[in-house]
Amino acid sequence: MRIERDVDLRDWHTFRLPARAAELVVIERDADWAAWRARWQAVPLPEVIVGEGSNVLFVADFPGRVVRIATRGWQVVAETATERVIEAAAGEAWAPFVAALVARGWGGLENLAAIPGTVGAAPVQNIGAYGLEVGERIAAVTIWHRVSGETRTVAASELAFGYRTSWFKTDAARDWVIRSVRFALPKHAALRPHYPDLQRWLTAQGIELADLPPDGAVRAVHDAVVAVRAAKLPDPKVTGNAGSFFLNPILTADEWQRLRACAPEVPGFPLADGRWKVPAAWLIEQAGLKGAQLGGVAVDTRHALVLVNLGNGTGADLLRLMRRVQDTVAARFGVMLQPEPTLIGWDGTKVSI
Repeated sequence: MRIERDVDLRDWHTFRLPARAAELVVIERDADWAAWRARWQAVPLPEVIVGEGSNVLFVADFPGRVVRIATRGWQVVAETATERVIEAAAGEAWAPFVAALVARGWGGLENLAAIPGTVGAAPVQNIGAYGLEVGERIAAVTIWHRVSGETRTVAASELAFGYRTSWFKTDAARDWVIRSVRFALPKHAALRPHYPDLQRWLTAQGIELADLPPDGAVRAVHDAVVAVRAAKLPDPKVTGNAGSFFLNPILTADEWQRLRACAPEVPGFPLADGRWKVPAAWLIEQAGLKGAQLGGVAVDTRHALVLVNLGNGTGADLLRLMRRVQDTVAARFGVMLQPEPTLIGWDGTKVSI
């Protein structure tokens, strides 16, 4: 187990805000889990757990321990005529993991290509894109209790997956840490290339999925997702960001009708329970905030859902811009946007919004 002290956190979260932590622990091997628990017992500090730091932002110095889960590896653990079950370590980088599956012609996760983060972070947020949420493909998650040292495997049906949420965001999950994830990937799953951006890219490339063998069609959808994301979203390795910063608001039928009354042209997507999902990017752009800047942080000029670090942004800049976006959209449309990433304040708790 690697331990560092007085750590600059800019290299440990993708928004790269200036902040320091008292200690950093990196979990890389099986033996490190017990060593982490022993460290926690010997030197108790508030802790924040991260993967690649793409959904956690440190907006202030943190006088505690940041624990980076960096275990790697994946393998096929079961297979039938219709399904392939793959177990991946929590620290496995998500985008290369998906790309490795697709390179073998194995479908099921191709719509989630090129998303920053790790395998272990994926179920926490129930990441989703282009018509697929990862919870649909998860069979079970192996978790470890950092206080007791207990390990257990939990079926996906017990994890309360929802829109960008899961059981892991509840108080009951506070001391449980994901060690590995099992994915059940159907061998003959129907492709989901139906988003207009994907269709346009495939058409521009002259690709007809029906003309391709199954493995080639999976690769084509993967390549379309990668290309579309690269065209729309800034690369966090180049420009500090955390991807989509605001959740798409979910409105009741009455709230949807009120929004339509003040903005008849607003796009919305009906959900099975009668509620409506509204694109936060549309609300932000229509409120005139695309490209808005406060200090060293701005709303991205390509995609209004993304806030970016211009190179000298601070946690205070980020919070000010976030609240400006929230207040402006609320005043214009009566909808309060909520941030998607976890914002960590000085005491290691989520910043109150």
